[in-house]
Amino acid sequence: MWEKVQATVRRIDNAVANSFVGRHFRLDGSGHPLARKGSRFSVEIRAGLVTFAAMAYILSVNADILSSTGGPCKCTTDTCNNDPEYQACKNDVRRAYIVSTAAAACLSSGLMGIVANMPLGLAPGLGVNAYFANTIVGHDGNGIVSYSKALAVVWLEGWIFFVLSLFGVRQWLARVLPNSLKYSTGAGIGLYLAFIGMGPSGLGIVGLDLNDIVGLGGCPVEYQDRSQDGDLSLHCLSHVLQNPRVWVGVFLGGVLMAMLLLYRVRGAMIIGILLVSASSWPRGTNAVTQFPPTPDGDDNWHFFKKVAMWRSIHPLGPQNIDWQGYNTGHAWLALISFLYIDLLDTTGTLYAMAMQAGLVDARTGDFEGSSTAYMCDALAISCGSLLGCSPCTAFVESASGIAEGGRTGLTGLTVSFFFFWSLFFAPIFSSFPPWATGSVLVLVGSMMMSSSRDVNWSYMGDAIPAFLTIMGIPFMYSIAYGLIAGIISYMILNIVPWIIIKLTKGRVYPPGWYTDRDPWGSTPQRLVSKDLETKKLSRFQQWAVESSVLPPWMKKLSTGNVRFWELTREETEDYLEGRRATERRVREREEEHRRQREDVHRLRKPDRDIPLVFDGPEAEKISVRNL
Repeated sequence: MWEKVQATVRRIDNAVANSFVGRHFRLDGSGHPLARKGSRFSVEIRAGLVTFAAMAYILSVNADILSSTGGPCKCTTDTCNNDPEYQACKNDVRRAYIVSTAAAACLSSGLMGIVANMPLGLAPGLGVNAYFANTIVGHDGNGIVSYSKALAVVWLEGWIFFVLSLFGVRQWLARVLPNSLKYSTGAGIGLYLAFIGMGPSGLGIVGLDLNDIVGLGGCPVEYQDRSQDGDLSLHCLSHVLQNPRVWVGVFLGGVLMAMLLLYRVRGAMIIGILLVSASSWPRGTNAVTQFPPTPDGDDNWHFFKKVAMWRSIHPLGPQNIDWQGYNTGHAWLALISFLYIDLLDTTGTLYAMAMQAGLVDARTGDFEGSSTAYMCDALAISCGSLLGCSPCTAFVESASGIAEGGRTGLTGLTVSFFFFWSLFFAPIFSSFPPWATGSVLVLVGSMMMSSSRDVNWSYMGDAIPAFLTIMGIPFMYSIAYGLIAGIISYMILNIVPWIIIKLTKGRVYPPGWYTDRDPWGSTPQRLVSKDLETKKLSRFQQWAVESSVLPPWMKKLSTGNVRFWELTREETEDYLEGRRATERRVREREEEHRRQREDVHRLRKPDRDIPLVFDGPEAEKISVRNL
């Protein structure tokens, strides 16, 4: 029976690969010259399902965070908590935000999948939404700008990013980052994922500690501290790790998934997520249920029982945007803040995900379709603002689908498809408990740590900035701030010695400056056609051709190629050579690690066998290893 199912899946994979869909998404076996090795239709669908399951928590989490601003609701009393009409409006806004978040994720993930062919899921970003809600707009609208002006700022930010991506600035920034910072960003994001997975938004193993900042969590509700307004805090007074939900997530989710991954069972992550979710839905099990007998639990249970429903995003929508909201200094301050946070955050995330998927060219530091990917990301930000959301971004949880085998835009399209269905099945999709996806984030974090082995740890000018990036991303709870720490420390540890070298005419330099340090700068992208070498180019054309900033489409357009969107034969060969160079590098690295393991095993082999003699009529000698 199982062999028949496998044969059917193979036939479907081959049929899709040989169709227009397979060629567009460059599936393995499609005949496309840039087909992505190992990408199969069934694998992409499974990877998209895993990514969606890992991202589904954003439906309820984003709604909770953004609705705290009050949105378009108006508070008519001094104390908004005592205004029943305002509170009813906020509750309606929260439900509307579930639909709005699903719509934004559907549009942005689909755009990234179809146009950029990247295996990524996009949605309103976690972290930047808290910055939007707590700092920019503020709780109940008590921030630096109004809700309407904040949406206008997000809309403008998206178009600024689109222009920067169109002219290759964001791609250049990713290429110009030193190699050690690129590799450490992936490792730092892995730790960031694991920290989220182990925190209150995941398994709940760690939480707030008033003495040590972070400590053990996972206590039952009755042992959690309460703030002055009666809300539960993240601080456990006692009975840490005694909440049954923690251990359901750890064993039924984490341990089971780890064992399935160990034996390379396909769909291991989605199996764990579905098992833990199914165990949390019955109301009779109060210790582990998603719907405890509380007012919030009752409300969520009634919402869950609807299973399928449709509601509009009203009162959210583009009618809330204040298009004249750029006339204050606070609005421009908010714009600058969003720009530098999202610039580093999204650039680091996209590059790390592309590296995880094996799409990065080791020679240039760029990845396939980078210009299109960054432009799609920028359009997603502006589209999200029209739905009343904070900036959309690529989710680091996409690494879970990539780890499952996702390599093409079909993964992103699958994520978009499930977010589309969540518009109708929001009660189900918003009820995946955080302890079901927490283990996934921890396991994916462990996989992403592999990039740290490529960091140049032998030279302190590379090692210290890389370490600060790896440490800063989870500890500062921000990809952008972690990258800022790494970039600033890199500049200090490398530019200052460079100045000293120049002032001393090369007589004073750090040991290893010329031998151990990673080279600076980005590798210019190779020109699009060898025919240009025989043409007479103007000074401007020559500058455009040799520029390391301008994207390939602008280089082609500057030399008279009006069909700049089509890949030339030389470009295709260059991409293939880039893949081969990257594969050679990976093989060399794996071969080196294999030799190291063999050396360790060889050292552990005994020089001689030690005979053991057992007494008795059937005594015999046996040999054991002398370890």
